[in-house]
Amino acid sequence: MNTISYINNGLNGLNNRSNFKNMEELEIKSQLPENAFRELKEGEQYEPLMSPQGTYPEVNAWSVTWGVVMAMLFSAAAAYLGLKVGQVFEAAIPIAIIAVGVSTAARRSRALGENVIIQSIGACSGAVVAGAIFTLPAIYILQAKYPDMQADFLKIFMASALGGILGILFLIPFRKYFVSEMHGKYPFPEATATTQVLVQSVKSASNPSRSGGAGGAVLMAAALVGGLYDFVVATFGWWNENFTSRVIGWGEVLADKAKLVFKINTSAAVLGLGYIIGLKYALYITLGSLCVWWLIVPGLALLFGDQVLSLGGVEATTAVGAMSPEEIFKTYARSIGIGGIAMAGIIGIIRSWGIIRNAVGLAAKEMKGSKGIEAETQRTQRDLSFRFIGIASLSALLLTFVFFWLGVMHNLLFAVVAILLVTVIAFLFTTVAANAIAIVGSNPVSGMTLMTLILASVVMASVGLNGSEGMLAALIMGGVVCTALSMAGCFITDLKIGYWLGTTPKKQQQWKFLGTLVSAATVGGVMMLLNQTYGFDPNQEGHLVAPQANAMAAVIEPMMNGAGAPWLLYGIGALLAIVLTWLKIPALAFALGMFIPLELNVPLLVGGAVNWFVTTRSADKAVNERRGEKGTLIASGFIAGGALMGVVSALLRFGGFNPVSEAWLANPLSEVCSLIAYLLLIAYFVYATKTKEMSR
Repeated sequence: MNTISYINNGLNGLNNRSNFKNMEELEIKSQLPENAFRELKEGEQYEPLMSPQGTYPEVNAWSVTWGVVMAMLFSAAAAYLGLKVGQVFEAAIPIAIIAVGVSTAARRSRALGENVIIQSIGACSGAVVAGAIFTLPAIYILQAKYPDMQADFLKIFMASALGGILGILFLIPFRKYFVSEMHGKYPFPEATATTQVLVQSVKSASNPSRSGGAGGAVLMAAALVGGLYDFVVATFGWWNENFTSRVIGWGEVLADKAKLVFKINTSAAVLGLGYIIGLKYALYITLGSLCVWWLIVPGLALLFGDQVLSLGGVEATTAVGAMSPEEIFKTYARSIGIGGIAMAGIIGIIRSWGIIRNAVGLAAKEMKGSKGIEAETQRTQRDLSFRFIGIASLSALLLTFVFFWLGVMHNLLFAVVAILLVTVIAFLFTTVAANAIAIVGSNPVSGMTLMTLILASVVMASVGLNGSEGMLAALIMGGVVCTALSMAGCFITDLKIGYWLGTTPKKQQQWKFLGTLVSAATVGGVMMLLNQTYGFDPNQEGHLVAPQANAMAAVIEPMMNGAGAPWLLYGIGALLAIVLTWLKIPALAFALGMFIPLELNVPLLVGGAVNWFVTTRSADKAVNERRGEKGTLIASGFIAGGALMGVVSALLRFGGFNPVSEAWLANPLSEVCSLIAYLLLIAYFVYATKTKEMSR
């Protein structure tokens, strides 16, 4: 089936309301079941808002058009912001809010399925942008030294598009495992928040006077509080975003002498994220962070204080003792986290080998001609056929191989080695990316991509591809893998949202490809435009920082010119992951904490502690459950409000509006104000879970 007929079949007649008259139009429930976020008991089933036996509007001209518009707009905005400051905002929640807003304004009935499709197509923007900007701008950065390295629209587009398509195809076989079989075992923070946004629109529309309206009011109030809180910090800088131990004299001495520092990000969005993650996983993540910041960083300073410690791939020019804790973390300790993530991923792959084998076996069985599987499957459990996935995966890999051979390396041997390496890494680490998103809501894609670049450099150099040609090849390979892993993490969020709400997974999967192509084309054009307008060369005045791409360039250049990698640090992290697994401690959560900065991990623990407090303070179990559900709504509101206002703040800065006083932010009093505001925010959260409890 060609592309035109595929699109025509997908859209034909679905925009006509009369087509649904002869179908079973069951009402959409207005409240998630009480077992939505907990593990199911033996024999218990989860029933989504949209009944598996019903048929609802999902894919039509309205949802596809709005999804494409969202993908284009958010790809452009996220690309600029990511290249400017290194932060790619999560697009799912803002897009969900906009989808609900436009469907409400247009008075569309039964719009829940449509809104999920809009969000799913549009959310491709964040995934593709993260995959592209973490690696491909490094080509422009290195062009100053190596003029023969050339980046054009086709290279950027193909790397992003092929990576995104592979990420989608490689993840689909694992959908049922992550979203259904592991029901209630993973917190899925971003998916939870996005789902709550979409659910509240149904609640308010169906019964505004009762629990639906009450839940919507709670969510909207929390979004307003959290959004305004984060907005005044990001836009006006009324107080500092972080509180650190340096605010007092002895804290400054500890940081300078002992390399001990405490940091916490005081944003409402991260607090909400911690609440949804819960105390268990938040504790493991924070322990990993404290292990790095309070043991490894001071330990390195103590052992090698006056030495310039140069390891393979780390060419330091400053003595360890003269570095700040932050510099020691970025230069050395973070690599231990990367090794830990890689080994935790390998352990996860080994443990999940039965799932991988079953998925591949089922695909092979269906490829041989098994029929009737789709007809017997409930609508809410229906995926693209394994026959299609197998053929599409082979086609995408073949196209990637041709792209490597004729468009990048111009050598058959190099292209064969490259496609084998990319296939193995992308497929195996798909489950790692999905696991990370399911646990902490943050994809360690930059760490896994850095490991990919190092492996690609070592392997490609061993077969004779090095120098500037080797750098270009490794960066393109890294771009494909980075986008694939980023897309896998993004897509598992979409599929979990669809599972909770009751959409058709097959339709989400089909139209995710369109969102990927649109986002890849937008990112390619925006990146070239920004390079011509601002540039990425660090020696060029007014250049875009592109911090991740600069880091990738700094790592790959010496390796392709004969230097090594910090294998010792990676090995320490890998050994630590093995020990943690032996002790039955979640190694991936711990390693994520070692890689993500301290200030972003501690508030997860605070949010998890708030979750524990509000769900245990009453002797009445039913009261605790109601408070916990209300807390989830408040946390989702904080995340949604913070994400949406973060986009608004970025657009204002893009327009030249930036009243933040750097002198005030450098004043310790700004951090004191930050702590006071944060404590008041926590007090509001706890108080709001208790007052006017929602009736079930």
